[in-house]
Order: sequence, then structure tokens, then C-alpha cells
Amino acid sequence: MSARENSAGGTSVDAGQVVVVGGGIAGLAAAHRLLERGVRVTVLEASDRVGGKLLPGEIAGVRVDLGAESMLARRPEAVGLAREVGLADRLQPPATASASLWTRGALRPMPKGHVMGVPGTAAALSGVLTEEGLARIERDAELPRTEIGDDVAVGEYVAARLGREVVDRLVEPLLGGVYAGDAYRISLRSAVPQLFEAARTHTSLTEAVRAIQGRTATAPATGPVFMGIEGGIGTLPPAVAESVRARGGEIVTGAPVTELRRTADDGWRITAADRVLHADAVVVALPARPAAELLRAEAPAAAAELAGVEYASMALITLAYRRADAATLPEGSGFLVPPVDGRTIKASTFASRKWGWIDAEDPDVVVLRTSVGRYGEMEVLGRDDAGLVDVSRRDLEQATGLAAAPVATRVTRWHDGLPQYPVGHHARVARVREHVAKLPGLAVCGAAYDGVGIPASIASAYAAVDQLHGDPRGVQRLTAHPVQSLHGGAGE
Repeated sequence: MSARENSAGGTSVDAGQVVVVGGGIAGLAAAHRLLERGVRVTVLEASDRVGGKLLPGEIAGVRVDLGAESMLARRPEAVGLAREVGLADRLQPPATASASLWTRGALRPMPKGHVMGVPGTAAALSGVLTEEGLARIERDAELPRTEIGDDVAVGEYVAARLGREVVDRLVEPLLGGVYAGDAYRISLRSAVPQLFEAARTHTSLTEAVRAIQGRTATAPATGPVFMGIEGGIGTLPPAVAESVRARGGEIVTGAPVTELRRTADDGWRITAADRVLHADAVVVALPARPAAELLRAEAPAAAAELAGVEYASMALITLAYRRADAATLPEGSGFLVPPVDGRTIKASTFASRKWGWIDAEDPDVVVLRTSVGRYGEMEVLGRDDAGLVDVSRRDLEQATGLAAAPVATRVTRWHDGLPQYPVGHHARVARVREHVAKLPGLAVCGAAYDGVGIPASIASAYAAVDQLHGDPRGVQRLTAHPVQSLHGGAGE
């Protein structure tokens, strides 16, 4: 059997062997879905573990996440996959969703009534913005319509309509928590698609936000916005991997793929470490740059596009304190930090407050996380682990009064951890997929395409599998309507 073209414009793989390159959550989700379709699957992962940016760990005997810590529950993909692999009874919403902003020298309650920091009224940001900043928002209704064309930077557009203070004090820290990026470069169409669509059909930006809020009020969503997993989100990939193996799939770690070539029968030859595999189809579930290297020989145009995707690096600092020493810690799940305030950390999560299962692990221990590092910001990441702990403690003391020494610390570095979605990202993704679609039995997926969150990565994987089975509609939907990645309230 080999992949074949079909009338829908994609390729079809009804049975046979598929190799998935990459054992992050996207690759594992693709393998899981392929096995449901009766396909033989081998997953090849370069590192010694599966999971990518989802990493479970522990500190002071308490289980924690050392990577992503929550997943959007208002989309079905991530929560649905967790349930499918036996984690239904461990799904938990945050114990508190009350977060703060550390700005202008004080912790201030996170405003409500906004869409990714963009308010429907000036009053929504009262207490965070200055009087001048609030007055500038009111001018939005008087301004002529702004034509945003095919795409526009979030910060550029919002600042032109509402003033820079809205961007610098609220939009920037919220977007920074998702992308570790620069709001003045990030694509409105890719990062906040619902706001992009609303802005195209309304004269003022605040009117567009109120229209979104009105639709939400008419059909309110039920259930929590975000969800965690007892033991950590990092336990999801091993559970998916176990399910893949139980269904007959093969997962090979320590197997970097060095070459991907087509064969005379329209199949594929994959060279990985000391083995060569032959497959009817391949799913490339890698970050953009390694995907570009792998595709260069057979899909040079797609590779050139992927090579242009930039990434931001970051570090997570996890700190454990004696509960008696953390008495000054304020209520809530943590706080975000606008870059304009000149602090080093960009956020802190009060993990023991946010997740009931962490709080229950040890009644005498309180766990906090801070994050550092934004797009183009390399100086702070050049510090050693002790230096990152020191700067985190200094900022935490200034923000919360927490002066005690932690009983344990861990620093986790994520080099090139988050893909950047600049203006025109959607068009780049469309071009990549157009080039890839010309090669029967090839699909791509992951965080570099349609959204950086866990549900977006899984949706991307499912769409890739559908494409291989001759149904391009999922890919078309994601390309036209990326998955918005929301901020989890505080932290990372």
C-alpha cells in the first residue's frame, strides 16, 4: 500500500505504515489518532523522553510541572485526549482563577471585561491605567475606522485605537505569557483571531470587543476555562505513549531522524540513528527549524518557509518554601508583570494556591514558579541557575514581601521554547501546507502552525491525520481560523 492522491485535493492512507517524527504532544496525538484508523505506527523521538515542552518533575518531594502547567478546557482536544488515555478522574480545574498585575509598584487585581487585554470600555481597566490612559480609551469611539487589511500587529493596532498604555500595561503581559513575545510584532489574526474578525466588521475597537462579549453572554460557555491534571500536565504525554504502545504502536526514543526521502513507489525512507525505516506516509511533528532541516531535500520551498519561523527562549524557576515562611504571600493564583515596569521576572504562579493537588502533596510546603525570558531578551537567560533564583527571589520579595529563603529550587530552561507568530504568520502557514500537500503521504503538525497551546497542537495533529486519510477540511479550517491560545491567569 502507498499513499495516493484523491479527489479532495489531499492524499489518502487507508492502511499501512506511518512514521511520526517527533514525540511531543502533537506527535503522540497523531500516533494515537492513526492507530484508531487501523494504521501501523512508529514514533521516532530524538531525545530520551516523550512529551516535548510538557515535563513532570518534583521539588521538595512535591510533584510539579516543569513546563506547561494548564490546558484550555473550552476546546475539546486536550481534555478529550486526557480522558481517552485514562486520566479522566485526575482532571482538575484551578482552585483559584484570581490573578493580579504587578505594575506601577503594586499588585493590582487583574481586570475583567477584556479580550486578551483589550477592553470593551475604559472603566474595565480602572485601577490599572492612569487617568490619562483611561481617557485615551474613550477617544476610540471618535476615531475613523482603521483598515487592518490581511493582518496587523496586535500592539500596533490596539495602540493606535486605545493608546500605548493599554498595550504596555495589559495586552503585553497577557500575550507575553502565551508567546514570550513582543505585542508590537505579534499577529492579531493568528494570536487573537476572534478579535481580528470582529475588528474587520466594526468601526471602533471597543465596539468590536463589546460585540464579542455580547455573543458570549448570549451563549455562555459552561465549565472551567482551564484544566490541570493531578500530578501535572506533564503526565499527559506518558499516558498517551502508554496508550499508543498498548494499541500496538512503537515509540523509539534516542532516535534523531537525519534524512527523509521519497522512494520510487511513492513511499518514504526515514533514516534515524542506526536504523532505516520504510513507510507509506510520514507526519513531521517537529519545531519549525528541525522540520525545515528534515524537509529540505524533498520539500525545499516548505523548508525555506519553516526556516524563517523565529522562537523565544525562556526559563522557569520553581521554588519551594516552608508554609510558615510564606505567610506574606497574597491571595490568588499569582501575577503577571508588564515589561514596561522594568522587572526581570515576567510572571509568578502561586502553584500551591492554583492547584489543589499541589497544595495537598505536603501541608508544610508552598510551591511557587516564576518565569523569565522574552523574544530577543537573551541577557537574563545567560545567567547561571543561581543567578536566576536570586533575581526571582528579589522580585518576589518586592512584589509580595516574601523574604524567606526557599528550601529547594529548580531551574528549567526552554531554549527556543515558543514559536513566534508575527504579522503574516497565517500566510506563511498556508504556504507551508500548500508545498507539503504536493507530496503524497506527507503532513506536518505542531505548535509552529495554528496555535501554541496544547489543544492547538493536538488539533493540528488530528488535522494532519485527516489529511493523510484524504480529508483536508481540518487543515483548511485551522489555516483559516487558528486556535486562540489564552493565558492561564497568572504565571506561564
